[in-house]
Amino acid sequence: MWTTPRRNLQVLDTLVLLGLVLVLINVNGVESRTVRILDSFGYPVTGCSRKYSASLADFGGVGDGVTSNTKAFQAAIDNLSQYASDGGSLLFVPPGKWLTGSFNLTSHFTLYLHKDATLLASQDESEWAVIDPLPSYGRGRDAVGGRYISLIFGTNLTDVVVTGDNGTIHGQGTTWWDKFHKGELKYTRPYLIEIMYSNQVQISSLTLMDSPSWNVHPIYSSNVVVQGLTILAPVTSPNTDGINPDSCTNTRIEDCYIVSGDDCVAVKSGWDEYGIKFAMPTKQLVIRRLTCISPFSAVIALGSEMSGGIEDVRAEDITGINSESAVRIKTAVGRGNYVKDIYVRGMTMKTMKMVFWMAGNYGSHPDNDYDPNAIPVIQNINFRDVVAENVTMAARLEGIPGHPFTGICISNATIGLTKKPKKIQWNCTEIAGVSSDVTPPPCNLLTDQGPANACDFPEDSFPSVKL
Repeated sequence: MWTTPRRNLQVLDTLVLLGLVLVLINVNGVESRTVRILDSFGYPVTGCSRKYSASLADFGGVGDGVTSNTKAFQAAIDNLSQYASDGGSLLFVPPGKWLTGSFNLTSHFTLYLHKDATLLASQDESEWAVIDPLPSYGRGRDAVGGRYISLIFGTNLTDVVVTGDNGTIHGQGTTWWDKFHKGELKYTRPYLIEIMYSNQVQISSLTLMDSPSWNVHPIYSSNVVVQGLTILAPVTSPNTDGINPDSCTNTRIEDCYIVSGDDCVAVKSGWDEYGIKFAMPTKQLVIRRLTCISPFSAVIALGSEMSGGIEDVRAEDITGINSESAVRIKTAVGRGNYVKDIYVRGMTMKTMKMVFWMAGNYGSHPDNDYDPNAIPVIQNINFRDVVAENVTMAARLEGIPGHPFTGICISNATIGLTKKPKKIQWNCTEIAGVSSDVTPPPCNLLTDQGPANACDFPEDSFPSVKL
């Protein structure tokens, strides 16, 4: 039986943590005392050695699962923000169930959840502000116009950490999913965590459950680490993507376990004419040691909103179980720009609809103003060292008529088929590339180069993520 791994990072005993880390701040605005955070705090996360810290309970927070803590969260963060230029600050969320609406983070700040702390997203829509659509999207994804702000939100920040000893953020998404299915949404559903226009971002060592929509959405940001997350949602829940790096530079996604109703990792960069105009690609992205279950979507998706461009993506040590596809490229006429220089190695797949899927006809558009001459370029896509079993179809590779996807390379791939596989294992149109040591034999458009020719995987590293 497959069980969810726990991120059992060793931390100080709770009493020691409370005694040595937290300081007393009361609701009346008494100034925080300076505290020394031990260098041996116990797990490798930056942002815990803050000069000032406080507990949510010091600001009137009540962890009974019923009382709203939205004002307590914002009061605590507003108070701690005064220390951004003086060693930074940490807000500790103690054991309990902390009901809250959306709140905004600040710079040089850590939000730390105790292992027995659960943030419960409020189901009262009045606790969710409506904000403008993303400029690279032009509209909301669920509805034309604005969108509900995310549960944990931040913009124009430097050095921000959302972490814990596997504490839980629970989105209570059922109500939102029902409204989506019934067509009752006036605005786009909120995400659990969204950080915008920021630098030095870390989201780590947490369990995220039942998000109303996407779980983690860093956008227009750089130097981002998403690490050690367990993300869980019913596999039939709508659009509960796990992690969506969007128009970001220099991002690492590592050691995450995701069960999702949509793509486990979806790499994005804006939608049609809005993404082309905004012109901010996602690049220098590393995804490694990822485990995914998503029966109706991809382990890793590139697009479909990729109109700012996607480049320099490296994924390795990827496990997919009972998922629709391993790696999927989704694009269409009108998207423009490119998906290029994609390198994947070390995939282990069990029970898949298909392993490789590239589609040039993924046709959803924000409106009718997209440019029909904006043709996306898909090139230099590399897969190597792939083992898959119980697969219905090896690959579906469909470029855009007159504009083939080029530079595709697949090597050292062994795909074991289900008892009732598709008669055609490789459906290839408008593509060009090479293959080497692939079973079952690929289509003729992937020229066989012989067993000695492996696809590329660069050994040079991206710049270190500065946190």
